[in-house]
Amino acid sequence: MTNQYTAHPEPLWRERANFIIVASLPEKGRFEQLWCRQLTESTFEVCCVPFFLYNVALGDIVETETTSEGPFNLRRVTQPSGRYVFRVLFPNVSAERRSDVQNRVIGIGGGVEWAIPKLMAIDAENQGIASRIADYLQIEEEAGRLAYETGKV
Repeated sequence: MTNQYTAHPEPLWRERANFIIVASLPEKGRFEQLWCRQLTESTFEVCCVPFFLYNVALGDIVETETTSEGPFNLRRVTQPSGRYVFRVLFPNVSAERRSDVQNRVIGIGGGVEWAIPKLMAIDAENQGIASRIADYLQIEEEAGRLAYETGKV
């Protein structure tokens, strides 16, 4: 079985990033590559919004370790940024509708990254913005236009 890696084509803080680390996902052989800014040999600031990883957010300071998978594997969050993560899956909606949702989220104050045309990750820098985004996404989900989750378990 070949390992599968999810990449971030347009990380939100691309201008800060100078390193990519790897995070194991719960499914065997699946990993998410995270754009980061290296702070020390083994600590990094996350510069992207995780698409699949839970309990990690943009701006978190994380520690890495060498594992059987190789060096620079996410070990743990050492300093949470206090930011919030949402993930949105669009089942069968037009590109125009996805764009409308993106623009609304940005208008509320969120940041957006896309993995594929149907999967959007959202960053909210504080609880107030996160609440407004969650309220909006809940309305959209109830109308059957998308499904969403938070990045915390």
